[in-house]
Amino acid sequence: MSTAAATTTPRRSIFLGVDVGTGSARAGLFDESGKLLGSASSPIQIWKEGDCVEQSSTDIWHAICAAVKSACSLANVSGDEVTGMGFAATCSLVAVDADGSPVTVSWSGDSRRNVIVWMDHRAVKQAENINSSNSPVLQYCGGALSPEMEPPKLLWVKENLPESWSMVFRWMDLSDWLSYRATGDDTRSLCTTVCKWTYLGHAHMQQMNGKDSRIMETCGWDDDFWEEIGLGDLVDGHHAKIGRSVAFPGHPLGSGLTPTAAQELGLVAGTPVGTSLIDAHAGGVGIMESVPELGSEAKENDNEAICHRMALICGTSTCHMAVSRNKLFIPGVWGPFWSAMIPEYWLTEGGQSATGALLDYIIENHAASPRLANRAASLKISMFELLSNTIKTMIDELKSPFLAALTEHIHVLPDFHGNRSPIADPKSKGIVFGLTLETSERQLALLYLATVQGIAYGTRHIVEHCNTHGHKIDTLLACGGLSKNSLYIQEHADILGCPIVLPRESESVLLGAAILGAVASKKYSSLTEAMKALNAAGQVIHPSKNPKVKKYHDAKYRIFHELYEQQLSQRSIMAQALE
Repeated sequence: MSTAAATTTPRRSIFLGVDVGTGSARAGLFDESGKLLGSASSPIQIWKEGDCVEQSSTDIWHAICAAVKSACSLANVSGDEVTGMGFAATCSLVAVDADGSPVTVSWSGDSRRNVIVWMDHRAVKQAENINSSNSPVLQYCGGALSPEMEPPKLLWVKENLPESWSMVFRWMDLSDWLSYRATGDDTRSLCTTVCKWTYLGHAHMQQMNGKDSRIMETCGWDDDFWEEIGLGDLVDGHHAKIGRSVAFPGHPLGSGLTPTAAQELGLVAGTPVGTSLIDAHAGGVGIMESVPELGSEAKENDNEAICHRMALICGTSTCHMAVSRNKLFIPGVWGPFWSAMIPEYWLTEGGQSATGALLDYIIENHAASPRLANRAASLKISMFELLSNTIKTMIDELKSPFLAALTEHIHVLPDFHGNRSPIADPKSKGIVFGLTLETSERQLALLYLATVQGIAYGTRHIVEHCNTHGHKIDTLLACGGLSKNSLYIQEHADILGCPIVLPRESESVLLGAAILGAVASKKYSSLTEAMKALNAAGQVIHPSKNPKVKKYHDAKYRIFHELYEQQLSQRSIMAQALE
């Protein structure tokens, strides 16, 4: 009898998420409650030369295969137990020929280097030229394209590498290329095309809704835009090189994993694969419903409640995701993007191009960095943790009224990689005000704290700007590497004056990618339903109730704005001097 009973036991549902970040490919397996069963990562190669940052799609795929196999082994999950999978990745640009082989996008001519990484700033001039066109599509990305988006990068390749340009058969966002490599289906995601390629997703508004998901023939490309900026050849063949069909995130692609891809990943052919997301957007999907239970009244206004939240996906850079039922045009902030993250909601996407990368830069380039690294290693803690501990000891030593007040004389404008939002000024530079000759670990700790605060003032600027233009954001949800940094999160809560919810599972981007697989497997009828089932809240960080803390941050926030205004004035003075 026991044998018979065992054979009727329903198979458990396990969802696999793959996330390709800037430095590694990661894989995570989740159960039906959204609990992480196991994860693994594998490094990916990166080439940096000046403004050019490149990767290899072949190398990335190999790293994914290694990470998936390791995650399955660690979680004790066999390939045939995976019910569905999804991919998330940076919004990097991939070039392949008609055979799917890599085509170089590098001055070096190295054919491995066929990916222009999201953070690459080679196309600043091309972005400026495109923005001078005043095309109607620009109003859907805050009025200006960033050099990190795909059209400027495409124009750069056409102008500088004509041989590569003529060889490329498909230009793809990295997450779309991954799902294509896995399934053979080159349908593009509404997430990538709308957010990074100027595709007008709302052209599909009347056609359908998220629950009636299907692959749709593209009707949102603005051919006049491509012609006007000098890329009219991308319109040829019904936009074959940039995407002839699109789908909502999570829609099942092709016939699932191809036999080849399944063998490489250690999975089963036919495993459903969901239409992909950009990594930050996957973080939004993995966190936006991670709110504490608020009772029946809140549940009745469910559709509206999500519009009061902003997701911070904070890692190398930070993305600020908010959704609304109506389209909101916000100068200097990307969007409104229809169905680019959650079907049938308009997405507003703010961002800071360097946050984790900036903290690393500040620490690594300080004279005390080697000593700090040695001490952290001997204590078996991170450098961030050691700096936080140092800051706490300094409160009593310096008789500071509260922790934040330690930076009274140090102010940081965090635009070391330009300002993405809400000023949309890629030429903006970072500023540190208040330097002395001191090179101690204590001085580094103060500089680190001031940088964290500067980043948080940048987020406050984005939130206030969005709310001025129609949003009603009053709660933040944070995920990504920096969300594990308690000092970073507490300073953000104090500076913004609102609670920050951390998810139960810290790997929200992996969970968001896994949710795509859950939707593709038909376990849930929609992305929203899957989010509600698999998102879960953890700790809630509340802002300080001390009015002196608020007064202090308001003063520093004023200086934060003045630093940028002074920079504009100085830029003008120097431009006039060189006329």
